[in-house]
Amino acid sequence: MPSPRDVLTPDALSMLQTVAATGSFAAAARALDLVPSALSYRVRQIEDALDVLLFDRSTRQAKVTEAGAELLREADRLLAEIDAVANRVKRVATGWEPMLTIAVDSVIARDPLLDLATAFFALEPPTRLKLRDETLLGTIEALTTGEADLAIGAVLDAAGLAFTATGIRSRLIGELRFVYAVAPHHPLARLPQPLSDTVLRQYRAVAAADSARHGTPMTVNLMGGQDVLTVPSMQAKIAAQLHGLGGGFLPEPMARPYIEAGHLVELKTERQPPMGTMHCVWRARSKGKPGRALEWWLAQFEHEATRRALLERHRGR
Repeated sequence: MPSPRDVLTPDALSMLQTVAATGSFAAAARALDLVPSALSYRVRQIEDALDVLLFDRSTRQAKVTEAGAELLREADRLLAEIDAVANRVKRVATGWEPMLTIAVDSVIARDPLLDLATAFFALEPPTRLKLRDETLLGTIEALTTGEADLAIGAVLDAAGLAFTATGIRSRLIGELRFVYAVAPHHPLARLPQPLSDTVLRQYRAVAAADSARHGTPMTVNLMGGQDVLTVPSMQAKIAAQLHGLGGGFLPEPMARPYIEAGHLVELKTERQPPMGTMHCVWRARSKGKPGRALEWWLAQFEHEATRRALLERHRGR
């Protein structure tokens, strides 16, 4: 006896749709240019393989059973997916990648990033997009380990990469200034400024964990002997500092809306505030141009307004 996989072919599903649409085996046979007995035999083969009755034959009409209705619903979906896959394969053959994975550092503004994704999908590409959150060296590591095709917000000066040897290419996004901030009810908010390292060391710092899984994690502006609360991302770091759980340096564009709203207080420190140099990074092919999806994304970074938005246009600004 044939198995369900043997009988549930695209042609068979289309045939069942025709029977349901015409309402009778005779009408469906005429539409499909088959003799009625051949059509009935093919439908019976499907029913036997599934061990269900798809059509009620008690009258001259072919009335769809509950099981038949479920199969027809799935038939619509399966046939649409087959058409979609065929179209994707044709377009991939023209240079589009099947999947583009982008590692995004947690300092990058999400709204302009999603605006770019919206514009990308408007092209109706066959490429599926995967965005993954990373922090510090984890952003560039995702690229160098082959887990991502593009890294946005990579800190290259700390990564120590030999670009010529690895085939890695980069483009500057811009400089990111940091400010020291705490919640208004935090004890540091009431102390004279500028704050010395000795004073800062007495209070807990909030740190965003480096998402790198290999090598030595990167730490920024932490002092020996200082209590530290480690959180998974820059967004979580801001949330912790809003709750008064500690202090620390934050990207100025991310912190500014909270400072202007009075939810955070910017403090001066004797320590020089850090300045981050952000890049987008990708691996060049040994031969030929990048895939069309990667090529599109790289083209967006040629626009200064896009680069500035990714660093500065955080929610609330």
